[in-house]
Amino acid sequence: MRFFQRRYQENTKLLNICKYVSDVMLVIVTAYVLVTFLCCRTNVVGNSMNDTLANNDTVLVNRISYAFTGPDRYDCIAFEQDSVDSSKVYIKRVIGLPGETVQIKDGKVYINGEQLNDDINDISILTPGVAVNPYTLSKDEYFVLGDNRNNSEDSRFASVGMVKKSNIVGKVWMVIEPFSSFGFIK
Repeated sequence: MRFFQRRYQENTKLLNICKYVSDVMLVIVTAYVLVTFLCCRTNVVGNSMNDTLANNDTVLVNRISYAFTGPDRYDCIAFEQDSVDSSKVYIKRVIGLPGETVQIKDGKVYINGEQLNDDINDISILTPGVAVNPYTLSKDEYFVLGDNRNNSEDSRFASVGMVKKSNIVGKVWMVIEPFSSFGFIK
């Protein structure tokens, strides 16, 4: 009888160890899947998104946020350029939505001929770029600007241009580094 009790205790210990190891493996695999498929990490390069994001901030990008819908006005998005030789990820704010006509005149943004009054900032834009004339976005294009409007490479310039929905990586969700800036993006 003692033999069976000892054997039972050994099996229980082994079973507990196996359960613990399987729980740890499940947590590791779940975390890996979440980080790999649902979000990604990227670094902010430059000062074009000051005061929202600073140079060298590390941010999390939610990859599935636009799987079924497109970005809304003022969403902070991460996108890649259409060119094959570029691996740079840009982070900008959506200003113009598909089908809208965008123009920058007298330092202000106009959407469909109406001044954008609830813009994220009141900075007068010095360089309108291609938006000096009204530009109508196609059904899959977005017009983006950096928050630091006069120090930003964005849709106003041919080097970036209008952003196609297929080039959007996702919605910039939160700052994770440096810890002093930790928090969600507004």
